[in-house]
Amino acid sequence: AANRTPKQLGEEIGRALAAGGYFANPVMRVEVASFASRYVVVLGAVGSPGLVPVNRAYRLSEIVARVGGVRTDGADYIVVRSENGAERRVNLEAMATGGPEDDPYVTAGDKIYAPTAELFYISGQVKAPGSYAVSSSMTFAQAIARGGGLTEMGNERRLKVTRGGQKLDRVDLNDKIQPGDIVVVGERLF
Repeated sequence: AANRTPKQLGEEIGRALAAGGYFANPVMRVEVASFASRYVVVLGAVGSPGLVPVNRAYRLSEIVARVGGVRTDGADYIVVRSENGAERRVNLEAMATGGPEDDPYVTAGDKIYAPTAELFYISGQVKAPGSYAVSSSMTFAQAIARGGGLTEMGNERRLKVTRGGQKLDRVDLNDKIQPGDIVVVGERLF
């Protein structure tokens, strides 16, 4: 029955019954009770990962809503891979607030993956040191704010960043932070 409309399937069954000599002029009507074999797979940092049946064209936002949304530890994007291997990365904010081009339709057989957010680490003279999720456009200034802001002794010009085991020579507050960055905010001198 795959890739046929109910009408096409009914006509095909009718022709087979007539050709087999069972009926001279059969009239067939096919009604679809369910699409058990038509589903998308949703994995990763979502509320309820698993198989989601699809019986019509669904937008990605509808599927994400059906599985309980992306968890707080999830990244700010979703990866959609079609059966033919084509992969698309969809930004969550754009999907939620953008136009139809930012919220694509999914088709049966698609795999939808919500990765866990990648982290950066911040310590030193910030009010809330720790590890935090990196968003795609986050700057070092935003990373400091995410770490609770500077303490009274903190100085954003005394920023030390380690990336991939190497210390960065120069850091601008407007530079983008990358996953795995280790940020240490130094003390100001009096």
